Amino acid sequence: MKRLLLASLMGTAIALGTQAMASDADLKSLEQAARKEGAVNSVGMPDSWANWKDTWVDLNKLYGLKHIDTDMSSAQEIAKFAAEKDNATADIGDVGAAFGPIAVQQGVTQPYKPSSWAQIPDWAKDADGHWMLAYTGSIAFIVNKQLVKESPKSWADLKTGKYKVSIGDVSAAAQAVNGVLAAAIANGGNEKNIQPGLDFFAEIAKQGRLSLSNPTIQTLEKGEVEVGIVWDFNGLSYRDQIDPSRFDVLIPSDGSVISGYTTIINKYAKNPNAAKLAREYILSDAGQINLAKGNARPIRAEHLTLPAEVKAKLLPNEQYAKVQPIKDAKAWEETSKALPQQWQEHVIIEME
Repeated sequence: MKRLLLASLMGTAIALGTQAMASDADLKSLEQAARKEGAVNSVGMPDSWANWKDTWVDLNKLYGLKHIDTDMSSAQEIAKFAAEKDNATADIGDVGAAFGPIAVQQGVTQPYKPSSWAQIPDWAKDADGHWMLAYTGSIAFIVNKQLVKESPKSWADLKTGKYKVSIGDVSAAAQAVNGVLAAAIANGGNEKNIQPGLDFFAEIAKQGRLSLSNPTIQTLEKGEVEVGIVWDFNGLSYRDQIDPSRFDVLIPSDGSVISGYTTIINKYAKNPNAAKLAREYILSDAGQINLAKGNARPIRAEHLTLPAEVKAKLLPNEQYAKVQPIKDAKAWEETSKALPQQWQEHVIIEME
């Protein structure tokens, strides 16, 4: 597969330096520049998330790029890019879809359009190439069956349960923000009207059932999370890594949201060519299949043939019957900005 990928990339025109489009320069030039840099340092792209591990291994084997990651939320990544500037320690990050435009507005990104650009849907990319979704996720429940006798199948079930509900940091994490949107959608709201989601979690908080534990592989393994609100790919990966018999992962039957994550390349990156080569690989067939192995749904899925064993690990399509994409990206961008304060005023206050 790697030889085929390399041959495919060799025939692809790649842009270097400040050029935005992969069109004129060849892969060898980009590869040589990346090899000289010798490393690509990421934020928010840990091994356990969407199987980034295999991509970092491949980049090391193919191009000799060393790698380290510092895990953090989408908001923290953007803040880090802005704060470090001339002393940048990160080259590339992975942020939720709503945070891509925010990163561009804050002037901390540089553009790069991979050779697969035309196969990325228009709704999933920035026209100038500053961001583009590499994979999508839908908000799901992960349930610790050792702690919860009957798994909730819907948001309505969740509201009447007796267990603790963990959503994570709504002030900073795209997963948590979209969790609130999913609850809003299931209760008659949308990206313009998040109030039903806030009301839902305010009621959970009033009942004393809102947990501030972040639903991560570590907290799940320790038994600190009873029901977590997570992306489907995270839930499936956590389940498989800890103990498949210990957890249920499911899409709530009364509504959810599908969104995704985009790489952003640091405007101040010390290894900009390595970051661009990483993005090129991530959007290649092999990189997209790596993400699918981590239970994420590749953005170029229509143009891929997933291995049967990879496809079989994903949740059945019928679970996605009530899942909907964000229909008004601009409205959701504005709602996302206001949500952290609204969360404090409407939800967290109920815990006090």
